[in-house]
Amino acid sequence: MRDTDTALLRLMRTRGHSPGLERLARTLGKAGNNGAIWVAIGLVLAIADSAQRESWLIVAALGPIAIGLNYVVKLIVRRPRPVLEGLPPLGGAPSSLSFPSAHATSSFAVATAMTRVDPLGALAVILALALSLGRPYLGMHYPSDVLAGAILGIALGLLIPLSL
Repeated sequence: MRDTDTALLRLMRTRGHSPGLERLARTLGKAGNNGAIWVAIGLVLAIADSAQRESWLIVAALGPIAIGLNYVVKLIVRRPRPVLEGLPPLGGAPSSLSFPSAHATSSFAVATAMTRVDPLGALAVILALALSLGRPYLGMHYPSDVLAGAILGIALGLLIPLSL
């Protein structure tokens, strides 16, 4: 499994790269730090949709909450970030721990919860996929880190109560 993970990571680090796509992946990665993009989207939706305000505020809080829970898993697993000879990562990270991807966990937690609030929230899955796939594209995570983060995020997004 580890060889497949590394081979897929190498493929994502060497194919389909352009300055524009790398810039987009870095920008999305920065927007996903600490769940910031998800907080912003949730707050905008809370303002725009007063009938569902409480649910949207919970959605807004879910990104940072998911990152906190993700970090607990990182501390337990302690998997180091990938190192590919001759292919340094194209971004920085606050931790040297890789598994699971906090960006994927928070993104899929929020996208899943958004879909529960409003079916149009499913559009957030597109952003969650782009943000998450950018992590191995930049060399920040193994693909399995992203997959595990997405699974953890979906579970959180399904389990979190959307009202107090």
